[in-house]
Amino acid sequence: MKEYVVQTMKAAQSFIDNEMKEAGEEKTRRVLAEFEVKISYFQHERLIHLMVTLSFALFLLLSIGSLFLFPAEFILTGVLLVAIFFGLTIGYVFHYYFLENSVQKMYHMRDEMIAFLDPDLKKTGLTESGAKKSA
Repeated sequence: MKEYVVQTMKAAQSFIDNEMKEAGEEKTRRVLAEFEVKISYFQHERLIHLMVTLSFALFLLLSIGSLFLFPAEFILTGVLLVAIFFGLTIGYVFHYYFLENSVQKMYHMRDEMIAFLDPDLKKTGLTESGAKKSA
């Protein structure tokens, strides 16, 4: 998924930087429509990963709590569970962080396309994101 997100962002940024000014309004609208569809996919992916991340964080907390509740002969199993859930939680946090930041950058790219298509919106400030261009 990470490669797909990066590829989509690069393609959109390349269009904005190199083609958008020469492309006609119709092509820019088609690119914008497809980009908005991809953004919605990534938003869904982000939501799913948030739920999974929170679930694994809950499992981690429960397994830490179980260390204090179960008898001493289960301590090795409890520590193993804590280590597994800790590793998975950290991995999911990093992946969710990547998805969250990528979707935010895509919002700014979308704003650039809309500002190009409708300069009047740019005057209102609704398309001014102040974000750095992503690569």
